[in-house]
Amino acid sequence: MTDVTLSTTEATDLVARCLSANGCSKEVAADVANVIIAAESDGCPSHGLFRVPGYVASLRSGKVNGKARPQVETADDRNVVTVDGAGGFAPPALAAARSSLVELASKRGIAALSIINVFHFSALWTDLEPICEQGLCALAFTCYLPFVAPAGGSRPLFGTNPMAFGWPRPRDRPMIFDQASSVAARGEVMIAARDGRQMRPDVGLDASGQPTIDPNEILKGAMLPFGGYKGSGIALMVELLAGALIGEQFSFEAGLTDNQDGGPPRGGELVIAMEPSLLGGDDALEHAEKLFARMATQPNVRLPADRRYANRRRSEADGITVPKSVLKKVRSLLM
Repeated sequence: MTDVTLSTTEATDLVARCLSANGCSKEVAADVANVIIAAESDGCPSHGLFRVPGYVASLRSGKVNGKARPQVETADDRNVVTVDGAGGFAPPALAAARSSLVELASKRGIAALSIINVFHFSALWTDLEPICEQGLCALAFTCYLPFVAPAGGSRPLFGTNPMAFGWPRPRDRPMIFDQASSVAARGEVMIAARDGRQMRPDVGLDASGQPTIDPNEILKGAMLPFGGYKGSGIALMVELLAGALIGEQFSFEAGLTDNQDGGPPRGGELVIAMEPSLLGGDDALEHAEKLFARMATQPNVRLPADRRYANRRRSEADGITVPKSVLKKVRSLLM
């Protein structure tokens, strides 16, 4: 497969123009393009340019409002910020509410952000990094479409249901992990199917409920939670936190209401932000550095996000490399 290299600026401009050409306002296009290229430059192609056709499909079908103006509400008597995304993509809703969340958590020690009526299609670490850069630690949860069977089952019920956790560092970039509740992200299975690669035996089941390493059959059947009952429990937790708790759809409900255009379903996201100094004292961050330093004494051990940051530095210096077929597809959507 032939690859093409673009600078991050060129790639961001291309995606923004593509989204604008398909119904996004300039502001929405910029917010979405930034998270897409952040994923691509950090070495996560399953959430990068590969996702652009899905974004465009949801715009062309009319499912997503590309000019949505999120509505943010903050109550004086609650540690909660709520934002209604007005049927638009998630990044603009997050951008609109982020400063209110940071301000509330910084004053009161902990605050929650409830995001509803949005279409989330991006990596979660991009949601948390700007919050952690303000000195807060944070958690994020979101549901998806029903692709994952619960432990012991064989039919899709849960979404891939990612969760992310970020911790600020006084002299370095935040430590952030972002993981699906499934063994692999859905996009990884789709890319394997595109490239003709097999999956590990524990990734999924075919339509008859039998284990398979064929990604095409997994896409017809069900993915599996990581760690059996442990991953299934986390997937259930995410359904409750990003569904019932904030008044949004469960993954199986999203599957019933989605138009199946290949883009993201309507759903929500819960973000929780915490001020370490108000909970653990002024030395909370320095205390954490002792743990990180102890981890680094073991060979082959790295902190979550270290590899992403290294990829980002290379991308900023050398550009991002994408399959020619992916770039051709994105460019075709400008028409």
